[in-house]
Amino acid sequence: MGLLRIHGAQIDESFLAKGFSDRAFNRLSSLSDILWDEEQKRHVPSDQLEKAVYDLMMKRRSVRHFDNKAIPDSVIDELVDVANNAPSGGNIQPISIIIVREADGRKELAAIVGNQPWVKNAPISMVFCIDLYRVKKWASMFNAEFKGENVFALFLIAYADLMVAAQNVAILAQSRGLGSVYVGSIVQSIDRAREYFEMPECVLPMMVLSVGYPKSIPKHIPKLQRSVMTHWEKYRLMSDEEVRKAYEEKYGDYNDGIQYLEKAFVETVEADKQQGDKWTEWAKDEMKRLEIRNNAQFLFRLRYPTDKMMEENKELFLALRKAGFVFF
Repeated sequence: MGLLRIHGAQIDESFLAKGFSDRAFNRLSSLSDILWDEEQKRHVPSDQLEKAVYDLMMKRRSVRHFDNKAIPDSVIDELVDVANNAPSGGNIQPISIIIVREADGRKELAAIVGNQPWVKNAPISMVFCIDLYRVKKWASMFNAEFKGENVFALFLIAYADLMVAAQNVAILAQSRGLGSVYVGSIVQSIDRAREYFEMPECVLPMMVLSVGYPKSIPKHIPKLQRSVMTHWEKYRLMSDEEVRKAYEEKYGDYNDGIQYLEKAFVETVEADKQQGDKWTEWAKDEMKRLEIRNNAQFLFRLRYPTDKMMEENKELFLALRKAGFVFF
């Protein structure tokens, strides 16, 4: 029996025909290992494994439509394992993860992040938190002063640690046939989330990752071309025409109706499918009301209105201060 199964990836036609062993996958110590196929008595070339990992990561999509199938505890344990094993600045690991699985908790979390139905419908959501409470408690127990909550650089590093851990989870979930979606709007309701989840001082909920078995997976998500985001040795200034072309190639024609929303505001399409709130009609009406004439206006007048986001700064800084984080 072949040793490896990675969702959606092709390693070898004969392996695909026979299937792979999940148990053997769990024994992998490194994705760069050269694997041994017991049935065919030969090694699986590492280049095939590397290609499989590349394909896995390139095919990853944000999934918002989940089956109600439960995720086994053993798989959840593995998801936490890879989060725990993620790189961390100084290996301090200033993060915690709250796993929300019960229906009441999922419903409340969905309300906290803006009534996003996929958060309520996913079998689990993982709330990734910056956690300096645990670090401070440990330091004080051994007569060591730690004031990371007053160090902005440490806050940035902790947030980077958190996102690396979350992405480890997203990739392993993909390899297990699961889908996931990031929900960052929890930062707009930090006070409410901290109260509901009974977080002590110096713990901040910063990201939600909802995970489950997909009912549907988006076929495509628009991205910039590789050449647009890559700079060799030094930063290269792009011309106006290069910038215009880059984003037109990414988003396409804003007049394409549902097809455009599926690329530029897929949340409205998915919300309509799951709870029928006519979000797509709302988006179209808003495009008319705001006189949207191009992709940039759609993004920064409708999806992420700049003035509104700037107004939210005050509430966010106040929530950080209430949680014990004082940088300025």
